[in-house]
Amino acid sequence: MIPTEEVSARRREIEYKLKQEELTLSFIKDSLEKSDQLTKNMVAILSSFESRLMKLENSIIPVYKQTENLQRLQENVEKTLSCLDHVISYYHVAKDTEKIIKEGPTGRLEEYLNCMDKIQKAVEYFQDNNPDSPELNRVKSLFERGKESLESEFRSLMTRHTKPVPPILILDLISGDDDMEPQEEMFLEHLPEGVLHDIIRISGWLVENGRNQDFMTVYFQIRSVQLDRSIKGLKDHFRKNSSSTGVPYSPAIQNKRKDTPTKKPVKRPGTIRKAQNLLKQYSQHGLDGKKGASNLIPMEGHEHDLRVKHLSDALSDKHGPAAGRDDVFDIEIDAYIHCVSAFVKLAQSEYQLLTDIVPEHHQKKTFDSLIQESLDNLIMEGDNIVSAARKAIIRHDYSAVLTIFPILKHLKQMKPEFDQVLQGTAAGTKNKLPGLITSMETTGAKALEEFADNIKNDPDKEYNMPKDGTVHELTSNAILFLQQLLDFQETAGAMLASQETSSSASSYSSEFSRRLLSTYICKVLGNLQLNLLSKSKVYEDPALSAIFLHNNYNYILKSLEKSELIQLVAVTQKTAERSYRELIEQQIQTYQRSWLKVTDYILERNLPVFQPGVKLKDKERQMIKERFKGFNDGLEELCKIQKAWAIPDMEQRDKIRRAQKTIVKETYGAFLNRYGNVPFTKNPEKYIKYQVEQVGEMIEKLFDTSA
Repeated sequence: MIPTEEVSARRREIEYKLKQEELTLSFIKDSLEKSDQLTKNMVAILSSFESRLMKLENSIIPVYKQTENLQRLQENVEKTLSCLDHVISYYHVAKDTEKIIKEGPTGRLEEYLNCMDKIQKAVEYFQDNNPDSPELNRVKSLFERGKESLESEFRSLMTRHTKPVPPILILDLISGDDDMEPQEEMFLEHLPEGVLHDIIRISGWLVENGRNQDFMTVYFQIRSVQLDRSIKGLKDHFRKNSSSTGVPYSPAIQNKRKDTPTKKPVKRPGTIRKAQNLLKQYSQHGLDGKKGASNLIPMEGHEHDLRVKHLSDALSDKHGPAAGRDDVFDIEIDAYIHCVSAFVKLAQSEYQLLTDIVPEHHQKKTFDSLIQESLDNLIMEGDNIVSAARKAIIRHDYSAVLTIFPILKHLKQMKPEFDQVLQGTAAGTKNKLPGLITSMETTGAKALEEFADNIKNDPDKEYNMPKDGTVHELTSNAILFLQQLLDFQETAGAMLASQETSSSASSYSSEFSRRLLSTYICKVLGNLQLNLLSKSKVYEDPALSAIFLHNNYNYILKSLEKSELIQLVAVTQKTAERSYRELIEQQIQTYQRSWLKVTDYILERNLPVFQPGVKLKDKERQMIKERFKGFNDGLEELCKIQKAWAIPDMEQRDKIRRAQKTIVKETYGAFLNRYGNVPFTKNPEKYIKYQVEQVGEMIEKLFDTSA
């Protein structure tokens, strides 16, 4: 059982806890009551505050609305006054700006444009708000007058300040691509900076406000005349400065030249003047066969000396006019080539200037109109050159094709720049240069083909043949013509390719062009060889015929080798060099056979056998006498005849002399050793006229009239 004391203690503990809980509950109850009281008080306060706010709002809102209405009324009044001032100002525009408009924009463009802007706004106002107002007509009239003054000022500025570009600057501009540092690229100042600014402002205003495009017509007309005058001025510069020292450039540009090598310049037409003159004489004399042979043989030989003298006399009589015509001809070609380059550079510069003045959507059309006159003049001049070349070809004056070569080469080189400059122009404008190029290619190809045919058909006239067997002018001029092609290989190949209809021609390439040119040269050389063979038959003496062919074949071979034509020929004829050497050797052998009639007299096989110490019979003595006499007469005759012949090539001349001297001296020496001491005559000096060395000396004088 649990002790009583312990139970009592527990009871007391429980009672104590109950009392504590009752006290806690009583405290919580009191707190809740106080909280409720506080809440009621707060609600009462807030309700009172809300009531006061509502009363205040009801009092303030009417006042605020009245104030807002007053402010709005004030703003409306201010706006009305401002509008009235603005409207009234339109009625004063005409009066305020009339004096400035009448005086014009010169010297005060910005002020003038501001006045024009005011007038335009006044016009727009009256049109929109009061179209019946007399002020509308007044400001309209003033606006039109101002616009006309601006157009007049535009024309005046363009006219006064547009000047042709000096020829020296054009030449420096052309040469600047090759000779000047990249950072020193040259620009032309067509108009002073201040004038250009005014022109740009006027054009901008006319486009934006004047809705007028007439100024563009004025612009391209004035600039077109300037462009044409610049190019014509360059041409006149060439005519006035026709000396061979070259075209002068401005000192400013000369000081900027690089010391390093530059691109190889385009070959000037003057460098082919000699070829043109030679070919012209050949064409008029050789091919036509109406007159004697041309007096121009670029070889040595005694007959050549006479021809040079004859030519010098002829030139002395005609030097002035003839040389003048040639110089003028060269200058015209050179000028045309430079004018083509000048057109491209000036057109590029004109387009740069135009982009600042003419609206973008009108730039291409305006530029097309601007360059038309100058471009048409260039193309017309090119057509005239082609026409002159065609007439010359009809006369068999094939020097004309040499005129076309440098021009055509330059046109093709410039075509990419031409295409770039003319980009965006009309199709007719773009096609002008390709049309000229095609025309030149066709004409050049015709000249080349006719030249080849005439080489083949050159007549065999005795008076046209060199009496000394030297190189025929047909050969020298044909080779001279072919040598000119080396500087224009691609151009000549394009000429020939333009006449091809095969699939190879359609896929044109430089290799195809080179093969065509090689084939053409081989054709000319083949025709030349056939004609030379035919001409050689004019000579009655086979030996002279052989010397003639030898000289011509040797001249052809040496010319091919010196001018590197041989590499071009080898493209289609790899054995050409060997073939010419064989032909030369064949003619040497043919020539040597002419000496058989001399050496046959003293050949051992043609002599009877004589016994030493045995007295000769009369018949035998007579035979020996005849052999000596036949040799002497034949030697003298051949030396006399062949001394007048010519072998211009010293190496070949010495070679032929040496070979012939060796053969004759050995044969004669053996004959002399055998019969020189034989008592076949009482007068041995009558028959033994020459010693062996004397015979060699006589042969050494062959092909030399001065010996």
